[in-house]
Amino acid sequence: MDNKKINAAIEAILFANGSSVEPSRIATALEISESEAYDRLEELKNEYQNAGRGITIIKLNKSYQMVSVKEYAPYIRTVMDLRRNTPLSQAALEVLSVIAYNQPVTKSFVEQIRGVDCSGVIGSLTAKDLIEEKGRLELPGRPLLYGTTENFLRCFNISSIEELPPLPEDDSPSDDEDVQLTVEEAIEQATQD
Repeated sequence: MDNKKINAAIEAILFANGSSVEPSRIATALEISESEAYDRLEELKNEYQNAGRGITIIKLNKSYQMVSVKEYAPYIRTVMDLRRNTPLSQAALEVLSVIAYNQPVTKSFVEQIRGVDCSGVIGSLTAKDLIEEKGRLELPGRPLLYGTTENFLRCFNISSIEELPPLPEDDSPSDDEDVQLTVEEAIEQATQD
């Protein structure tokens, strides 16, 4: 099969599938190498982005998906009579941040960070398909582990979790900084308090 037919077949697969597809599955279906499938997907992705079309191909972790371009969302909503989802609450954003930056994590880990019960928020984020169960921790009670989903990547317009912005630097001294007091300084501070 020539490159033009391979690209057309990949377009058809992505369009018909509706969700993300790994290059390995495309390679198997088209009887080509995985590296060739990856190259063809990247080529198509660049073609769509440069052509100014209403649809594009995005990469989500190690998978690819055909999606509509974000700027046309209002028109799509109008035609499909879709209502805009309600924005996430501050609590939901906090829980989502803790999970995204530390995944996989347990509910108790998130609650320890936030200092409040997070059951309702975790249930809401799971219902919105922003987080999902990623397994169980091998401890008594086998608590559930949570992590982000491909839908999370789609909603935040990133291809992988590594694209999240870095966390702000902590102002507290790190372990490798020399913060020990001399005996005289410690005695002096103790007598002043």
